[in-house]
Amino acid sequence: MMIPLREKIAYALGDAASGGIVWKIMSIAFPLFFTNVFGLTFADAAALMLIARMFDVITDPLMGSIADRTRSRWGTYRPWLIFGSVPFGLIFALLLFTPDLGPTGKRIWAYTLYLLMMACYTMVNVPYGSLLGVMTTDDNEKNQFSAFRMVGAYAMGFVTLLSFPYLQKLVGGTEQHQYAVLGAGFGIVAALMTLTCGLVTRERHKPVIADKFSFRQFADLFRNRPWVYMTLVAFCTNFFNGFRYAAAGYMITYCLGGDINVGWFIINYTVFMAFSEVTCMLFGALSPWFTRKVGSKRMAFVWASVICCLCSVGYFFIPMDASYIWLMVAVSVLTSIGAGLYSPLIWSMYADVADYATEKNGTSSTGLIFSSGTMAQKFGGAISGSLIALLLGWAGLVSTTNMETGETVVTITDEPSVKLMVWLLFSIFPAAIACIMAWLAYKFPLKK
Repeated sequence: MMIPLREKIAYALGDAASGGIVWKIMSIAFPLFFTNVFGLTFADAAALMLIARMFDVITDPLMGSIADRTRSRWGTYRPWLIFGSVPFGLIFALLLFTPDLGPTGKRIWAYTLYLLMMACYTMVNVPYGSLLGVMTTDDNEKNQFSAFRMVGAYAMGFVTLLSFPYLQKLVGGTEQHQYAVLGAGFGIVAALMTLTCGLVTRERHKPVIADKFSFRQFADLFRNRPWVYMTLVAFCTNFFNGFRYAAAGYMITYCLGGDINVGWFIINYTVFMAFSEVTCMLFGALSPWFTRKVGSKRMAFVWASVICCLCSVGYFFIPMDASYIWLMVAVSVLTSIGAGLYSPLIWSMYADVADYATEKNGTSSTGLIFSSGTMAQKFGGAISGSLIALLLGWAGLVSTTNMETGETVVTITDEPSVKLMVWLLFSIFPAAIACIMAWLAYKFPLKK
């Protein structure tokens, strides 16, 4: 049956909230926010991101299993979006607020709120991804839903990142005040989008649910070869994105001398990556067409990864000078063509993995399988974010808090080393991950 356009738009709003607002700000702004605004040391920031994401290794699969067994008047997965929307937006807002506390108090605040944020993200995003498996069984419709999802995420990501520096100027005051106000505003928008997604979408197919919880489901995952390959691919995608997005702020600040004014136009780190967002949005919409031309999801993913690899290597050879900013933007945009093409394929291929598992095992584990996808992506983001903080600290960046004023002070002990490390983190490191991603996608067993 033909699914109404309004439902596809509503489904896109779900990832516009979680991917385009919450995850985008967490990926690109949080590393710089925690070290340069909030006042954590680079070691603390690295540990925070790693520990919180390790928490997801446990909570994501458990949430998937719990969601699979949910029965309510709203369905199996939708109630988690409906009732999780408010805490999702509220905790995000609190996480961008800097309390008037000492170093220990700030550390406790950051760790507590970040863990709560990860729990809320899991509570909303795992059931959201699982919705794809019960809204339709038509493979073409799944591809369309995936494309709408990615377009929604990248379109909202573009709006979020492009507007960020202008909203900061509009709010005024200290950077701590700016982040707190923007956190509240974006948190409200994310909550409303998530609620709309839960209310408007429909679950047309009931999953075949195993009545009793069993750890056999988790063991079955590791005997599922398509799941193993797909999970490694998902890990690599966020590892790739994690390096680029988290390193962008440090690149603009330390390699290019800060925000670049081109007439009235401001290019800061969020605007720089906003060009990539709109590119991913456009080519995410073209992904179903590209897949048909290439002949399979697997090979489409391979070629998209090759584009990411070659363009990332090319970026390394651009002179580290602000006068080349438009060349940097152009190469970053070319890199994002590959990311845009493969992004919708991730969840469509996970839906294929879920169908394969249901056929093989006789019961549905859709929520568990989709949760493992979000877990793998978060794990990739955790490792990349932590590595960036650790490597920059090792290269010569030191963050401390002025005990009298409470302001964050960042010093550089070895400027050439810091600049080279940041440049590598935005180019060569992602290129290596993209190569691995291409090989894993090529070996993916399902040939749809």
